[in-house]
Amino acid sequence: MPEPRARAGGWRRFRQILLAIDSWIDSAIFSSGSRLRGAIESYAAFTERFNLQGPARWGASLASELTTWGTVGAVLMLALALPAFHETSADWLKRAELSVVFQDRYGNVIGERGIRHNDTVPLDEFPDHLIKAVLATEDRRFYEHFGIDIAGTLRAVVSNARAGGVVQGGSSLTQQLAKNLFLSNERTLERKIKEAFLALWLEFHLTKNQILKLYLDRAYMGGGTFGVDAAAQYYFGKSVRDVSLAEAAMLAGLFKAPSKYAPHVNLPAARGRASVVLDNLVDAGFMTEGQVFGARRNPATPVDRKQDDVPEYYLDFAFNQVKAIVDTLPKTYAERSFMVRTALDPNIQKAADTAIRDSIRQFGKDYGATQSAMVVLEPNGALRAMVGGTDYGESQFNRATDALRQPGSSFKPYVYTAALMTGKYTPDTMVVDGPICIGNWCPQNYGRSYAGRIPLITALTRSLNTVAVKLAEAIGRGRIVDLAHAMGVKSELKITRALPLGAAEVTVLDQATGYAVFANDGMSVDPHAVVEMRTPAGEPVWSFDRDGPKPHRVIPHDIIAEIVPMLNSVVENGTGRRAMLPGVKVAGKTGTTNAYRDAWFVGFTGNYVGAIWFGNDDYTSTKKMTGGSLPAMTWQKVMAFAHQGIDLKPPPSLEGLPVPKLDGAVAEATPLAIEGVKRPITLSPRTAERLLHIESAMQEAARTPLPGGPQPTASVDPAALEAGAGPPAPAPAY
Repeated sequence: MPEPRARAGGWRRFRQILLAIDSWIDSAIFSSGSRLRGAIESYAAFTERFNLQGPARWGASLASELTTWGTVGAVLMLALALPAFHETSADWLKRAELSVVFQDRYGNVIGERGIRHNDTVPLDEFPDHLIKAVLATEDRRFYEHFGIDIAGTLRAVVSNARAGGVVQGGSSLTQQLAKNLFLSNERTLERKIKEAFLALWLEFHLTKNQILKLYLDRAYMGGGTFGVDAAAQYYFGKSVRDVSLAEAAMLAGLFKAPSKYAPHVNLPAARGRASVVLDNLVDAGFMTEGQVFGARRNPATPVDRKQDDVPEYYLDFAFNQVKAIVDTLPKTYAERSFMVRTALDPNIQKAADTAIRDSIRQFGKDYGATQSAMVVLEPNGALRAMVGGTDYGESQFNRATDALRQPGSSFKPYVYTAALMTGKYTPDTMVVDGPICIGNWCPQNYGRSYAGRIPLITALTRSLNTVAVKLAEAIGRGRIVDLAHAMGVKSELKITRALPLGAAEVTVLDQATGYAVFANDGMSVDPHAVVEMRTPAGEPVWSFDRDGPKPHRVIPHDIIAEIVPMLNSVVENGTGRRAMLPGVKVAGKTGTTNAYRDAWFVGFTGNYVGAIWFGNDDYTSTKKMTGGSLPAMTWQKVMAFAHQGIDLKPPPSLEGLPVPKLDGAVAEATPLAIEGVKRPITLSPRTAERLLHIESAMQEAARTPLPGGPQPTASVDPAALEAGAGPPAPAPAY
């Protein structure tokens, strides 16, 4: 049987092959292990020659560990510092923060925002005693170290350890500059590592004098000032070139904690710090005790910086608008300093501030109200006044722009306007004031009674809740929200059953903007504080008339002709009678929320729109204060003053109608003047137009070269000044 034998022979050969492979693997592993063991033994024998004993062995081991961990630490620190190096772009020296000088509508300077900064003073023109005071206090070894003062850092560590806290800083002047230029003030290990690396980077790229000059120009010195020259101007009213030793000591003391030692905030602390700086000058050997004696006996006295009349809330709002405008400028635009003319009327602003403070002082306790906010606009949206609270010093929170409060019945004009725009309703349409329930919610009127069948105008005049809810049910709440947003309400309006009764939260500025559309004959309104922006040299940058949003129609004129008389009826026949003004018709609406938490009056004439709110920051209830009481009374006081000395204009569609006489109580409460505030004579539109034309002609003439004469310029070449050329003519004020 040959086939079985052949198969058996093939199987034996296969097994032999497998055994041969196994034998080869075993042999290879064994031989490899033998060679590896031999190599290890040879390496061990070789290293035995370098075996150290005693102290040498411990020293070598320590050095090895330090090298290993030092390398790891260096790599780690470099990894942490790399993000900071991205800040060192090619134009880092040219970067500057926004600086704005604000003017009122008449061209008078009213305040500043951003930074006050001047880096045009050369280092060699800084007083010697100022530079010595800074170095003696901040970095005595500045010209000796390489960016990081090792000795100073160790000394600070020892001093802080002995004191059990931070009593001495270890950062060099270069490190402080690196932090000012590139980093934040957060106290973290990562920031300190970045600071150290950036200090080395600065030392590599700049000379010592350049670093010192940058430090003196860029450090924050309190009061919104950056750099010692701006600080000298702000605190002492003079150039840094002219500061005395006592003033230089006070300035040098600001670098450590400007908010703590600013002389306009805490003069005793500033003088105490200046005395420490004088001690440092003597300890460092830069001056003798005799040289600083006069400065000790006659400490510096800053100029008075009391600013009770500065419209701080208004300036905050205007500065935010400027920042938004700057963001829209071309990326290639490098200017960061601006002169900004605003729409502020300082007299109306002061009248609003005074009226609100007086109202809170006289009636706040009786009504249980502690706060108020007000916005006054022209019908075109120009912001004439803004009060964000009773005291800016106590709270910088702007309740006119940032506080969301329920408007109550002052929201109803949006409901009625939306209903009129459907074409199904007119002011004379008869509606039924009666009970209504939506699910388990059954709103009631203020007096908990019903009037039955009445015209729509009467329902708004009497501010009936049930009618507003029925209108919202009939036309849809979404239509109301869309209209309110189209009229300028920026806040989110949540659609709920109570929306038509003013349950959605809005701001005072929202309400003023929305009602301004009524006063502007149905055209859209953009509330603006900024009228125009110019560079310090007078070059125009932005103008609201040219660059601002263009108005468009939001409400048809025929609807305005219906809703405005209805709102006028609220003032003359309804809940807003205390807002009536002498000689001019007023339209508006009161508002009171549940539990009397918020009380409003929003009204307008043909000249101005005003929205005012009273309440409490903690949302506690007032003592039954309604919109027709303190809000309407205060609104009337401000507006009666604002309408003095101007051409009185009625609201749209009320022209030619008789103005009712004020009743006894309202007439008696109407102020002929507000103490301390004088209403200026307002230019007529034609006169203002002619002045603007003259201004434009003068600007054009300044830019036109004279025949055969020098070319006019808005700036001056420093080299030309050094050559003896005179400075440029001052820029015109706008």
